[in-house]
Amino acid sequence: MKVQEIIRNGEVFRPFAGEVLRIGGSCEQPWAVCDTRKLTVEVAPGASGRLVLLHDSPVESEIRLIVGDGARISVTELFMAEAFVALGVEQAADSRCEITMAELTSANVDYRVAMNGRGAECALQGVFLATDQEHCAVSVRVEHNVPDCRSNSLVKGVAGGSARGEFRGLVYVAPDAQRTDAQQQSRNVQLSREARITTLPQLEIYADDVKCSHGATVGQMDADAILYMRQRGLSEVQARALQIEGFVGDVVRRCDIEPLREALVEAVGAKLERM
Repeated sequence: MKVQEIIRNGEVFRPFAGEVLRIGGSCEQPWAVCDTRKLTVEVAPGASGRLVLLHDSPVESEIRLIVGDGARISVTELFMAEAFVALGVEQAADSRCEITMAELTSANVDYRVAMNGRGAECALQGVFLATDQEHCAVSVRVEHNVPDCRSNSLVKGVAGGSARGEFRGLVYVAPDAQRTDAQQQSRNVQLSREARITTLPQLEIYADDVKCSHGATVGQMDADAILYMRQRGLSEVQARALQIEGFVGDVVRRCDIEPLREALVEAVGAKLERM
């Protein structure tokens, strides 16, 4: 079953078509929002929920997540069409926000996370796959505005053909935001001489008691690993596909909704076959 069919299946997800979604208590069934242009999600203090954002038509979207004290929200955001999305997150004390993102075509997403309460945690993991003349862009800005917060961002990119990929990242640590723990990583593979991926992770730190790191790599496929797999009977195409699947699979499999996770793995595999 295709990703879109699963998300639009009312037996798996609770569809939402308004502009303000309020989550209170503990919601077992995940919410699904498709091709929204404007959305505000309010997670009440102590509440928890799961949300899927599907973009499968070329729209411009503005999304805002407000996560209350001690609240938990898990977001899976999928790009199946060329959408332009700005997603802002505002986190209160002891809240947790986890975002898993996949761009499977040309798209542009801009994440801005503001950690405004002590003990807040944010984990963002994403992947983009670009081929032919596609252009994928991801921007991540995480603001540590108070002490004792943690963030971890990991974005992986793969580009083939004459495609373009772009990552821009910034971790901001405000004055007196002591004991900040922040990591930001960008890992990328270019499959052809014409493909290009640019990456720019940055740190802006104004406190002295912090643990922050950032890094970026842009490289080619592991020729020795491909040779090893070919010696064991795989074709070059199969060996390349397995290597790329291993590279992006750890991100894709972090989707915490089982039927969607399996469909997403299949969609990624189908995309890789065309790269």
